[in-house]
Order: sequence, then structure tokens, then C-alpha cells
Amino acid sequence: MSRLVRSIALLALLALVGAACDTGAEEAPEGPEAPVEITIAIGSEPTTLDPQLRDDGGERAVNDNIYETLMVRTAQGELQPGLAADFPEQVDPTTWRFRLREGITFHDGEPFDADAVVASVERIIDPDFGSEQAGSFFGTITGAEKVDDLTVDITTSGPDPVLPARMYWMKMVPPEASQEADFAENPVGTGPYRFVEWVRGDHVTLEANPDYWGGAPPIDRVTFRFVAEAGTRLAGLLSGEFDLITNLLPEDVATVEGAGKRAAAVQGLEHPVIILNVDEGVTSDVRVRQALNLAVDKDALANDLFAGNATVDACQILSPSWTGFNEELQPYPYDPDRARELLREAGAEGATIELIGERGRWLKDGELLEAVAGYWDAVGIDTKLRIFEFDEYLNRLFGEVRPDAVFVTSSNELLDASRNLGAYYHEDGIGASNSDERLAELLDRALVETDPDRREALYAEATKIACDGAYFVFLLNINDTYGMSERLSWQPRVDAKLLVKEMAVTG
Repeated sequence: MSRLVRSIALLALLALVGAACDTGAEEAPEGPEAPVEITIAIGSEPTTLDPQLRDDGGERAVNDNIYETLMVRTAQGELQPGLAADFPEQVDPTTWRFRLREGITFHDGEPFDADAVVASVERIIDPDFGSEQAGSFFGTITGAEKVDDLTVDITTSGPDPVLPARMYWMKMVPPEASQEADFAENPVGTGPYRFVEWVRGDHVTLEANPDYWGGAPPIDRVTFRFVAEAGTRLAGLLSGEFDLITNLLPEDVATVEGAGKRAAAVQGLEHPVIILNVDEGVTSDVRVRQALNLAVDKDALANDLFAGNATVDACQILSPSWTGFNEELQPYPYDPDRARELLREAGAEGATIELIGERGRWLKDGELLEAVAGYWDAVGIDTKLRIFEFDEYLNRLFGEVRPDAVFVTSSNELLDASRNLGAYYHEDGIGASNSDERLAELLDRALVETDPDRREALYAEATKIACDGAYFVFLLNINDTYGMSERLSWQPRVDAKLLVKEMAVTG
């Protein structure tokens, strides 16, 4: 470049700088701000977007942002009013009265009022509807009755001290839209986010509800991506494709933090457990069920597979802080020699046991299943591990034909034994594999017992029966671990909900 050309270029640059610094110069008008968007990677695709039909964590991850409940919990687990204007009043031993907030509408314009609550309650408890949530979450509820437009009574089959907490779980649906044939693909709630699209096999997208009664959420748009493999979720976080990933592997925490991202963990509600068929097949022999427990080194699973981010369950699928936890129970020890001995006594050496599971929904679920199968094989069991896609897995978990052994990670957002024990211990539970009438009787009595000490005693007897009889292979209580981009601000919740309205983007 010649000296003349360089001089002309320098003069032109100085002129531009002078114009920019001229206090009298007009500033260019700012355009509209770009919408704030985030992407969350979850382990499984929802089987439906009907919030009352299935017991499915993928569905909940999405629908917790679309639908709302009469009661809510803080991030620390404290129960508070949600769509209800205040805590409910107990009118009599079997009736709870809820007063509702005014001026709330569903995304389609239908009013949220007492009629909507009555329709929501009646829909989910209707046996013909076939909700997988009905028994374990709402088994005591018999109906709802409108008092006036903003007041509704919910009735129970007997005294139910847990009813307010149950209404933290029952999502309210619009009376008209919920009757449409495509409701499961086009959700309509009252929540801070509205449904945009569901691309099967890939993602669901939601957008902020501009008319949300609780105020506009800070994030305008969120996409939930379905990514079963932990390594793929991690790669997406590191590349900037994802802002939040669930079920971050404990051994990947250092990688995330070393890349300038963030990892966060909270003591979880989830208890991976294997339900054994007490009534039929080789597992109907208590000695076989006890052997399957003794064969598994649960301390090694907690310390090695989960890098210390788990604790061994004390022969029950309850946490110490929950109502009904039995302090007297101890874990089955790791004793493979005794396991082999019991199998010989039962004539079950070399017996085939089918173990049903899935992969990607819960933290290290596939690896946990493979480890358990390896422990069983090591004591002489011929373990047939069968991994299914999540929808088919749920069909087998909740189906009438009970497998020899089926894996599930049981959570308990009610923080009360009635949830887990009603679903998996009670003979009529949606995922139970026993017909123990005495156990069912104890659980029925505990469900309506209002005296705390008597209620604890009933649950203590029930959990001891299941422990002594090895109705399950009791495993672990695992932490919830997340990976986050550097721009996402969020505190994980004790109930594992991914409430996008509580998230913000910084920088």
C-alpha cells in the first residue's frame, strides 16, 4: 500500500472516530431485543403431554412449566399455596375446602375456577380414564364439589392428613380442551409457558405466556431435547448446544467445571429399586429373593458407580426425613457366599431371572442394571437383562403381567410413605408384584390414620414385612446432579422439578 493511500485511509478513520465522539451526533435507534432462549437436555422423551395420564418423568419435566397445581413447594420443599389463594381448610374429617385465586385463565381462554378443579379431580380419579397416578398419589380422593365459583371442596374416603400435599401433584386441566382427542399432543395449562411444538424423537418447545398471572418469566423460549446418552448430553453442554443437562455423571463434574461450565447437586428424592415377583416364578421363594439382595454390593455401587453421590437404602424405599421411615431396618449386607447357599437350598442354582429395565431416564440407570445383573450372575443366576424404550418399559412396569424383576427409580414428592408404599408395596399398587393382604391392610389403615405415632407404627410394621420378605432388591438413594452453561442462573430443587420460570440468563 502506498504512503498516499495509507494517509487517506487514516484520515477517513479519524473522521469516523470524530463523528462517533461528536456529542451532537444522533445515535442509531436500537432494534428490538432478541428473545432469551435456552435448551435443556433430558434423558427421555415424554410418552404423552397429558399431565394426568402417566407416571412419567419426561412428561413432568415439560408439563411442570405448562400446568399448575393448587399447592406448590419452594425449592427447599416447603408447601405453599399455588393456584389456591391460601392453605386449605379442613371442613370435616373427609372434606378439605380450597379457595382459588381470581382472574386466572388457561392458555386457550377457559377460566380457571371451581368447575375446572372439579373437572380435574373427577377426570384423574375416574377408573375408566386409567391414570397411572391415581392410586399412589390420589388413592384417598373420592371427588370434588363446587361451593361457589372460587371455592371447591375435595373429599376423601377417610381422614387424610396428606391431602394438601397431594394437591401439590395434581395438575389442573381445562374442562373443555381436556376432552379433545388431541389433548395429549396439544397441552393447555395456566402456567408460565405455552406449548409451541413437539417434534417426535427430538424436542418439545415452549414459549413464555405473556398473560401469566404470576408475571412474565425471564426466559422467553425453552426447548427440551431428548438425549438418552449421558455422554451426548455432556458433549452438548461443553459445545454450548445445551444450557442445562440432567443426570450429569459424577465422574464428569471435573470435566464440566474445567471447561468453565457449572455442576450442581442436591440430595435427591429418587430411590432406584428392583421389584421382585413375590407371587409367581422362581422369585416366589423368599430364599431366592433374599439371595438376590445379598448378592449385590450396594456400598460399591454407591462409592464406585456413583462416586459417593449416593447412600445405601436401609431396606426400604424411603428417606430418613420422610414420614414413615423405619429407623430399625438395616440394609442387607453383601454376602455372596450366603446368597449361593440360599439358592442351593431353594433349588434355584442356575435359575433364569428376567430383569426388565430402560436406559437414559435416570442417572446411570443402564450401568446400575448391568452391575446388578453381573452380581446376580456371579452367584449362579442366569440373568436375562432386557432394556426397552421408555414407553414399552412403562407398559411392563405397570402391566398386569408381572416380570420376575423390574427396575424403577421411585421418587416421592409427597415426602410421605403413602406415595411409595401405595405404588409398590400395596397389592393394588400400580407397580406392585405381591398379593400380601396383611401388608395391604396395614397400608390402608395408615392412609387414614391421623395420629402421628400410630401412623408411624403401621408403616414400621409394613416396611419390616417387605424387608424381611425381600419383596424388593433395595439399592440406593441417589443425588440429583446437573450440568449448566456459564450463562444460566438456577438453583436445583429438592423435588427435581425443572421450573424454567425460576431460571435466568446472565451476561
